[in-house]
Amino acid sequence: MVDKIVSIVDFFLEHKLLLTVLIVMLISVIKRFIISSIRGDVAFLSDVQRKWMSRTKNGTFILILVILFMLWQSEVSKFALSVTAIAIALVIASKEIILCFTGSIQRASSRSFVIGDWIEVGKIYGEVIEHNLMATVIQEIDLDQGQYHYTGKTATLPNSMFFTYAVKNLNFMKRYVYHNITITVVEFVNLYKLFPELTRQIEDHCEDFIEVAKRYNGVIEKHAGVDLPGSEPHIHITSGINGEQNVHIMIFCPTERAIQLEQLIREDFMVAYHQQFG
Repeated sequence: MVDKIVSIVDFFLEHKLLLTVLIVMLISVIKRFIISSIRGDVAFLSDVQRKWMSRTKNGTFILILVILFMLWQSEVSKFALSVTAIAIALVIASKEIILCFTGSIQRASSRSFVIGDWIEVGKIYGEVIEHNLMATVIQEIDLDQGQYHYTGKTATLPNSMFFTYAVKNLNFMKRYVYHNITITVVEFVNLYKLFPELTRQIEDHCEDFIEVAKRYNGVIEKHAGVDLPGSEPHIHITSGINGEQNVHIMIFCPTERAIQLEQLIREDFMVAYHQQFG
């Protein structure tokens, strides 16, 4: 029995390519089984599930690299000696890959975001659903247009982008957001006398969540260490290049209700404007 095992081991050591294929296939099957167990039968993945799925993928990838390096160590050493003359060329050719690896290290060391966070990289906004040594995958969100819904698009960002663009963590916006509304009025009239009643109407719209908003605003201020605008509505006017008046309204509200509240506030303003100025 022992002799058979020894002969089998010797056979695979002599045929390393076959052993490599078997190891990769075995680890891949185990990875699929673990990921399937983590996912279960749910339609939508939770942040915890996504984190464990990402850890499983990264762990199996690193395990494969370690096993293959140990298995092919002698060949790798001989190959390394034979390509010393072209080592600089290889480094230049693999610059982007090296940047991706170092970008992953930079992300992990700075803890700029984790799976489930909303981030902004350049002009791309989204929720992080996976990250590995080479890239970060996000589910795109339409923040650029002042919306807060998923577009259905998935963006894969190479980790080298973290050296080119600033990474902004927008995670607090998942629950509450400072939502800005701009209304343009062409006629030059005194709009300030509309504001007291408009402010009261906005407060009525926000009455059911205002206490929670105040507490959440305090939590954000404490975490950021800065004095942020309060949870009460803010209204001010600016002038455009053609003399039009731009009414700017900012509210602190639940993210999923921002667009609905904007439509109600716009309607209130239009009704008040029509009643006051005809």
